[in-house]
Amino acid sequence: MITRTWEDLQLPAPGTFALDVAHTRIGFMAKHMMVSKVRGSFTDFSGTVAIAENPLDSSAEIAIRTESITTGSADRDGHLRSEDFLAVEKFPEITFHTTRVVGYSSGEFTVLGDLTIRDVTKQVELTVEYGGAGTNPWGQEVWGFSITTEIDREEFGLTWNQALETGGVLVGKKVKIEIEGEANPAA
Repeated sequence: MITRTWEDLQLPAPGTFALDVAHTRIGFMAKHMMVSKVRGSFTDFSGTVAIAENPLDSSAEIAIRTESITTGSADRDGHLRSEDFLAVEKFPEITFHTTRVVGYSSGEFTVLGDLTIRDVTKQVELTVEYGGAGTNPWGQEVWGFSITTEIDREEFGLTWNQALETGGVLVGKKVKIEIEGEANPAA
């Protein structure tokens, strides 16, 4: 892989890279009944990252098929696909595209972008940890990353909930998003 030194990192050369779906996980976590955490993921998505000469000018976009949500429970997945949550018939995709990279420190970039869930677009801040670059055993260039953020689902119109007899609610408002992945040069 052709890399270059920038700050304290060995970054890929400028270019456009596609998410490697086989080596990327788009996950989320929300509180359940105020006592535990439920994790899930999306299995159908695509995205690209355009690495600029100046890495702070780089950009990314992703499209996630809402129908592909999975939490390990068919009943819960069906409810999350319904009008109460993602309304997958009306809103088949969740999208994200960067608006700007606002900072860098110790291997982590701070990225702002527009996240659209249902028909609501809000600016979110992502922490992007660069994982490194290399060449896999089959000669393909690859670089890795970890992304985290937290959103308030109600700000995106996902307001369904149920009060509990013991106090609190069935589903927490905050959703943590965690993406682990790899990208390869776009074809």
